[in-house]
Amino acid sequence: MARRGDVLHEHILDVAKQVFLELGYERASMDVVATRAATSKRSLYAHFPTKEALFGACIERLHTLFEGRLSVPSHYADEPFEAVVRYCARFRQLLAYAPIVRICRMGVTEAERLPDASAALYASYVGVAVSALAAHLVQRCEVPEEEVTTRAERLVGATVFGFWSRALFGLEVLRDDMPDAAALAADVDLDVVRTVVRAELG
Repeated sequence: MARRGDVLHEHILDVAKQVFLELGYERASMDVVATRAATSKRSLYAHFPTKEALFGACIERLHTLFEGRLSVPSHYADEPFEAVVRYCARFRQLLAYAPIVRICRMGVTEAERLPDASAALYASYVGVAVSALAAHLVQRCEVPEEEVTTRAERLVGATVFGFWSRALFGLEVLRDDMPDAAALAADVDLDVVRTVVRAELG
């Protein structure tokens, strides 16, 4: 039975994400997406009028999926300080997932040609983490609102960006399976993260 409407829309996004990851933005084409999605180019263009629009829709979907995977600090611990530690560690753990690193590399590569898409991709990962962390710092750690964004950004930078930079340049071992939050302590040195968080929050 042929896919239609929302079902086809979601199927196209599933296929397009894999095509972009496999071929990169430049080599990915609407022809390839239509063929792999087993739909006509006419149907594809009815849902996504341009390749840029399709890429943007993939980024929006990644934003939603990543936000769900990362959740919020209070999900990881009741104690506010430990919640920050485990949240930052979970962010670091998720960035070891190879498809995330590949899509981020694509965002860097296409930043000049597609600045809005690259900015949206950055917001989908870093922006999501900083926003959730900032909300937690205000509500649970009594960080003043005028300082909270800067401190959330510093926490993310200190706990995540070193690993992320190395991963982007191929200097870290990545994984093809989605990291499991239950394995957080095995995947990330929580004592190192605690030291960094303690230095920032006191």
